[in-house]
Amino acid sequence: MSKNLVIVESPAKAKTIEGFLGKDFTVRSSFGHVRDLVKKGYGVDIEKNFTPTYEVQPDKEKVINELKKLSKNAEMVWLASDEDREGEAISWHLFETLGLDKKKTKRIVFHEITKPAIEKAIKNPREIDINLVNAQQARRILDRLVGFELSPILWRKVRPSLSAGRVQSVAVRLIVEREREIQNHVSTSAFKVSALFFVEKSVLKAELDTRFKTEKEAQAFLEKCKNAIYNINSLETKPAKRSPAAPFTTSTLQQEAARKLGFSVAQTMMIAQRLYEAGKITYMRTDSVNLSETAMGQAKEAITGNYGAKYYQPRQYKTKSKGAQEAHEAIRPTYIQTQEVDGERNEQRLYELIWKRTIASQMADAELEKTTAKIGINTTSELFVAQGEVLKFDGFLKVYIEGTDEESDEENSSMLPPMKEGDKLKLKEIVAQERFTHHPPRYTEASLVKKLEELGIGRPSTYAPTISTVQKRNYVEKTDKEGTPRNYVMLNFDGSNIKKEIKTENTGAEKSKLFPTDIGMVVNDFLLQYFPDILDFHFTAKVEEEFDEIADGKIEWTKMLKEFYKPFHKTVEKTIDNSERASGERHLGKDPVSGKDVIVRIGRFGPLAQIGVTNEETGEKPRFAGLRKDQRMETITLDEALLLFKMPRVVGEFEEKEMKVGIGRFGPYVVHNSVFTSLGKEDDPYTIGAERCIELILAKRKKDAEKLIKQFDENPDLKVLNGRWGPFIALGRENFRIPKGTEPAKLTFGDVVQIIGGIDKYEQVIENSKFKAGKKGGKKAAKKKTASAGEPKLKVVKKAAPKKTTVKKAAAKKAAPAKKTTVKKAAPKKAAAKKKK
Repeated sequence: MSKNLVIVESPAKAKTIEGFLGKDFTVRSSFGHVRDLVKKGYGVDIEKNFTPTYEVQPDKEKVINELKKLSKNAEMVWLASDEDREGEAISWHLFETLGLDKKKTKRIVFHEITKPAIEKAIKNPREIDINLVNAQQARRILDRLVGFELSPILWRKVRPSLSAGRVQSVAVRLIVEREREIQNHVSTSAFKVSALFFVEKSVLKAELDTRFKTEKEAQAFLEKCKNAIYNINSLETKPAKRSPAAPFTTSTLQQEAARKLGFSVAQTMMIAQRLYEAGKITYMRTDSVNLSETAMGQAKEAITGNYGAKYYQPRQYKTKSKGAQEAHEAIRPTYIQTQEVDGERNEQRLYELIWKRTIASQMADAELEKTTAKIGINTTSELFVAQGEVLKFDGFLKVYIEGTDEESDEENSSMLPPMKEGDKLKLKEIVAQERFTHHPPRYTEASLVKKLEELGIGRPSTYAPTISTVQKRNYVEKTDKEGTPRNYVMLNFDGSNIKKEIKTENTGAEKSKLFPTDIGMVVNDFLLQYFPDILDFHFTAKVEEEFDEIADGKIEWTKMLKEFYKPFHKTVEKTIDNSERASGERHLGKDPVSGKDVIVRIGRFGPLAQIGVTNEETGEKPRFAGLRKDQRMETITLDEALLLFKMPRVVGEFEEKEMKVGIGRFGPYVVHNSVFTSLGKEDDPYTIGAERCIELILAKRKKDAEKLIKQFDENPDLKVLNGRWGPFIALGRENFRIPKGTEPAKLTFGDVVQIIGGIDKYEQVIENSKFKAGKKGGKKAAKKKTASAGEPKLKVVKKAAPKKTTVKKAAAKKAAPAKKTTVKKAAPKKAAAKKKK
């Protein structure tokens, strides 16, 4: 047994570190957090100064048992989790759970997984930093209290199964407010005028220094240009320079990976985690833009060796983000001289991005020469302006150009042809084109991270989980939006005649943007009305700063929680008693047929349109129709809502049975012979015809037939199917992998039962399926239970239940220690027998 036990969070990290340490060290993984607040109740005793109650997570019991055995036999235990608050908390929980001796335990930290870094950490151990632990505890407890107290209010006042969180609610607010800015934006147009002039053998493009509000003004200007003379009034040349961006922080890496590689925030962090654990980059959760002296030395060698000494310019950057957390190093390659790495393609792409950004940060400025030419018109006071730039020295641009989120119509400057002041220019053409103002851009995942960081909300470890959570909770969806055609006017003057054209462009198209859902908007409005502090940007940022102060040991964590919770809990109690139900109800008008009110609101299963209300005297009930995925309660019109009530509609007959088209929770469908078939993206449920429906039905039948390999008479619910990753067995809600070398089509019923795990497992799966179906109010599952090949069919009858239980108990005693197996096997059967009685 090794003298030393090193515990890290992940198996990949353990594998990398084990390669650096000798035979005296055993490296094991805790597989992340091992303890959390108990799931039942708050998990926090508020009356006893916010004392938390922790429990070992069920899936970590085996890990803990193994680590306990190893730690008892080790002379020294080294806790080597990450150096941020979460990592410190993991080390503390391990120390507490494993019952480690302080004298035989050391805490080590490193921001890169390299042999020198690990050896240095072993030589410089420290104790667990309880301030960092308390900062993590304070965040976890506060978020639990906010979630546990806000969510039940949303269940009662808005809709069941909703949730709210401190940071996620602020993120949703940003997206909702941006959407309303866009809805309220009134686009105005103006005429942008540009001209092309002949300069010797080249063409010079210039833009007028003013825009005209109306077509009439633009027309009047072009009339003045008839028979006009154009001269170079001034020519100004100025030197300019561009400096490189700082090395990556978590936030800037997420933004740039989205712009350049098309990665989601979560995808970026997952890939960066793999690179870090493989020892290829430094720690990926950081606010810092600093580079170590070692890294700067490596960068100097790489730059001078690859590009020459004139390209090298050492730089130290300062962190700008509010409340930057622990002083890590920026994200960089562990070995800067390594330009490419092995691995999966996306790992290579992200590594290359990090390498380029790091190298560029230590390179010389790019030197440019900017030229501005002003062109006068002898018939009017307006000026045409031409701008160009020449790259004199590329500097860092040789390696890297930073991306941007800005959406602009402006063209990049290019080099101007040779000319001098006083030169007379020959006109080629002038174009006056109608342009429209843009609404503010919707957030992408990356630009939302940038905004959260600017506001001081969240930290490197919370950006990705926050953005994932608001999408999982269906408050926000990341989607594309198709553009709509828009006409615009173009006036073209060729030197003698003015020609007018009406052209069409596609406008408003969006790709991978964040849109608030209807439920997200209703929840946001409710929380903003009754919990303005929780959704206040400055208040949320202040809470983050207090976590930072706890980490620095400046304030007591329980005191901070008390100051937050007391006023918050009072607001909760007040809201429960005084708030009204929120449904986002909006009145659209009257139904022209019945004369009843038409409204839209949030229902149990989502947004819906409603005609009329319940009349208790006549027993008449309202009519309902779900909104389509591309419709929103705040923008839907009366006509669009009325169209929804035409569903479901009969489109014809096929095989002597009706085909009905409708719109359900999962989109438009056609139902025939009780079988539902989804419509394609290109199919409009309001106009689709019988022929297309038949085509879809037959295509589904073919697909289903190809999917089904085998079905069994003993139990029609037991199937062998073709899946994306190969054949598998499906029973109830569970799937089972077929062993390699087995031919799926030749499987017998007995073979399948054995693959599932035997008759006991087979029956348990059926019972579980029945239980779940019963909970959801579904129909009862088939009552037949069948034994493996050669055995008689087992019928579910009241008298048989105790016998089967007894047989199973006896079988269990032979297979394993009686006590343990009896508890596991008998318990569900007793419950089942009781239920049958």
